[in-house]
Amino acid sequence: MDLASILYLGVTFGLFAIFAAIVFRTYRRKNKDRNESAKYSMLDDDE
Repeated sequence: MDLASILYLGVTFGLFAIFAAIVFRTYRRKNKDRNESAKYSMLDDDE
């Protein structure tokens, strides 16, 4: 393997790790109420 292949593989694994971290953070049970609150706040009246 040459240097370009190793860098390409490193970038690919790095981007996958970032994607997995975003998915993990989004779907944690701890954040579920905070993420769902925005959906229900649109239905509240602006009084």
